[in-house]
Amino acid sequence: MAMDRSVTSRALALLAAAGLLAAGEARAADPIRIGVIAEAQSVVGASIPQAVQLAADEINAKGGIDGRQVQVVSYDDKSSASDAVRAFQRAVSEDKVHVVIASYISEVVLALMPWSARLKTPMITPGAASNEISLAVHKDYARNKYTFHGYLTSAALAQSICDSTKDMLLDLMKVKTAAIMSEDAAWTRPLDAGYEKCLPEIGVKVVDHIRFSPDTGDFTPIYKKIEAGKPDLIVTGISHVGVQPTVQWRNQQVPLAMTGMNSQATSSTFWANTNGATQGVIFQSIAVPGAAITDKSLAFSEAFKKRFGSDPSYAGYMAYDQVYYTADAVKRAGSTEADKLVDALEKTDWVGTVGRTQFYGKDDPFTHSIKYGPGFVTGLMAQWQDGKQVAIWPTSLAQGKIVLPPSVKAAAR
Repeated sequence: MAMDRSVTSRALALLAAAGLLAAGEARAADPIRIGVIAEAQSVVGASIPQAVQLAADEINAKGGIDGRQVQVVSYDDKSSASDAVRAFQRAVSEDKVHVVIASYISEVVLALMPWSARLKTPMITPGAASNEISLAVHKDYARNKYTFHGYLTSAALAQSICDSTKDMLLDLMKVKTAAIMSEDAAWTRPLDAGYEKCLPEIGVKVVDHIRFSPDTGDFTPIYKKIEAGKPDLIVTGISHVGVQPTVQWRNQQVPLAMTGMNSQATSSTFWANTNGATQGVIFQSIAVPGAAITDKSLAFSEAFKKRFGSDPSYAGYMAYDQVYYTADAVKRAGSTEADKLVDALEKTDWVGTVGRTQFYGKDDPFTHSIKYGPGFVTGLMAQWQDGKQVAIWPTSLAQGKIVLPPSVKAAAR
């Protein structure tokens, strides 16, 4: 029996359409894959993959992004740039991730930037501070546009610490002079340069500047040298160390208040790690438990602690927000294709747990770094008081007032 050609054509067209529809549905169902490269065994880095997974699970529980689930693939770089590079290559080439959230260590991120460029894969850092990250994007945008500096630059952190010192300490402690004490690392060079610029601008003279090896085991001679210069304040730049200088500051009863950057002090375990020696230490952080920066801050920190048994580090807050605004960028772009995703990320305007996130544009020297200042992300200053991290600046977020250690009070009399 002869078959009607028009019927056959229509049937084939319907089958083809059905096939195309099925293929389209399959593509739409493909997961959005996020690679996470972090220092899983470190105090700060452990929060990064945990926070990313928490955010992904929340998004997936609500149906994902346009029907696509968020899939997380994590790698421990063991605080090694070479291990991080190998993880990045595997993430892109073998595990086919669409974006990478990577590291709180500046040296690691700087080592990954060329690979983000070569493999055309967007990368966001949740904790590395070095100015060189976003400056490199500005200097060679066409090549480095795939890197986003999703944390405050060293320059912004220095300004935050100077702003808080002016508001909190100048009158309270009659601060006129300071000593800078920083570990020798990529992120502290611009941080220290920022201190040397902004401290004099608020009327504080820098009388000493010490950069020590991260392998330093005895801080006794360093504190003796600082005390000999008779500064009113110690301003720190510490990340990879933290316990030893803090314990010795307490044990030696150094009669100087300590403020600035101490990344390990942002961890909820730091009180136990120092056996309480961190009492009175003032430190910059993006967030601390109980500080309601936005209406999302407390919900995140409580959910994180309930699931993982500890409070998130500052990098955990950043990484959590990054999953959400990356998902938002995918939705706006309608694609996970790298260049389209870069374009969408550049247009980010997202209020997360730490404030409102927008990125500086091509014309700013800190291209692709998050904006710092009122109305955006400023971070806060906190102090360890009786086993708790207490926000003390800015006033709008303060959970308490500064409590000076006895040795500092004695020196002030």
